[in-house]
Amino acid sequence: MMIFDNNSTTTNIESWFIPIEILKIIFTLLGIILALFFLLIIIFDKTCHTVPMMLIANSCFIQLVYSCNLFSMALFTLHNDLKEIYFYNSYCIFQGYILYMATGIQMYSYFLQALYWYITVVYPTRLFYQSARFQGFLICLTWICGIIYPIPIVFTGQIVYDVDDQICQIPIHLSFLIVFNASYLYLIPLIGIIVIYFQVVRFVREMSTRVISVNTLVRAQRQLRMIRRIIYLVFGLLTFGFPYVVFILMSFFNSAPKYDFRIVYIFVDGSSILVLFALCEIAEPLKTSVMKIINRQPTRIMPTVT
Repeated sequence: MMIFDNNSTTTNIESWFIPIEILKIIFTLLGIILALFFLLIIIFDKTCHTVPMMLIANSCFIQLVYSCNLFSMALFTLHNDLKEIYFYNSYCIFQGYILYMATGIQMYSYFLQALYWYITVVYPTRLFYQSARFQGFLICLTWICGIIYPIPIVFTGQIVYDVDDQICQIPIHLSFLIVFNASYLYLIPLIGIIVIYFQVVRFVREMSTRVISVNTLVRAQRQLRMIRRIIYLVFGLLTFGFPYVVFILMSFFNSAPKYDFRIVYIFVDGSSILVLFALCEIAEPLKTSVMKIINRQPTRIMPTVT
């Protein structure tokens, strides 16, 4: 049933809907606060004003956009559940658009980080490719592609209102669009990061067999660890998306569960916090700044004896 604008229809609400939506709101609100906190540190701490931290800031910012959208989606669903109605308007479709846009930019932001470390290891003398200008260009390119990519999906009516889940998404079923989305949003950047990792591993092993300075080898090994951490982050993110993959596979043979998106977004909303902690772990300057703030002791004024 499709209900437009201010038209609405009452519906039965399961007892577990409200607690789950409240939990999702808490998760996404914490993700928003954490992303803002990290971004403010990167902006005002001069030790974070480097090219690698610019890439981290890009990931934090798109995670902020992602968490804000998930927060608004949870509020929309909670509002409909509390009033026990089916209701949606064009803003619900816009939420779906932002979700696909932010997911793509988020995944390719991790690819850009891995690409940067690959360039610093394999082509250390090509400073232009390591410059803020070139990396900024790549960031802008991923944002342009991310913004354009979901537009045809919206205007061809692929994002629809799911009355059971109170959400606007592409329905889970066997189709070219589902396969294309999974490939563009997850498979391509993941394969790119893994290929970069093994290329750097091979290069570092070749370096260890040649006569080079110890500092050069140690720096290359440290940068290899950075790429490995990015892979852990991406695989951790995909782990939280495992229920979505399972439901897609189920839809190929039979059909996904009735409340598939409600289940999926419990894991997606929870991952928004863990991703930010993982980014903090990857970025040493950010991690150091956060620890300084946490460990900062208040100034104590000792009384003087007269």
